[in-house]
Amino acid sequence: MDYVADIKKYIELEISVLRQIDAMEINALMNAIENARKKNATIYIMGNGGSAATASHFVNDFNKGISEYIEQKFRFVCLNDNIATVMAIANDIGYDAVFEFQLRGKMKQGDLVIGISGSGNSANVLNAIELAKKEGISTAGLTGYDGGKLRKLVDIPVHVPVMSMQVTEDIHMVFDHLMMAIFYKELCGKNHLKEGCA
Repeated sequence: MDYVADIKKYIELEISVLRQIDAMEINALMNAIENARKKNATIYIMGNGGSAATASHFVNDFNKGISEYIEQKFRFVCLNDNIATVMAIANDIGYDAVFEFQLRGKMKQGDLVIGISGSGNSANVLNAIELAKKEGISTAGLTGYDGGKLRKLVDIPVHVPVMSMQVTEDIHMVFDHLMMAIFYKELCGKNHLKEGCA
């Protein structure tokens, strides 16, 4: 089989979507993340499926990758990482509560809650964001497609304007690495293009 044409088409779509990304949205999220770090606040992040993997990757890149080189660390917590907790809540209460339940009684002023949902309509993510907003906690959302309910609900929307889950999830990971690389330079004094990110 010759997949070259389809490969090029996918890459061209990715490039086209990247050119449409609103840099101001990413800038707003970066400032919210940095403000949370300065306050020693917690940044909660969550997602389902591929977005769960992205949320977990964010925690690795910020809690280890950048924090290894700075005195005041990032405090990311991924709400989908403890499978026993997620399964217990899903079994006993309901899957729609797996993130919201973990936030109850734990969030503090200055914290940030980030939801990742390609469709923008994942009920468990929306429930957690709604709880955070009720308690006056800052919220952000990474979305694709038309942004769904999440894009309209959060304080800081970061949107990927494409009707493709694969490209959406690709670019959500670009956001992670883009932010990591910039913080790596600004906070650690290291150039990721010359020295490589940890």
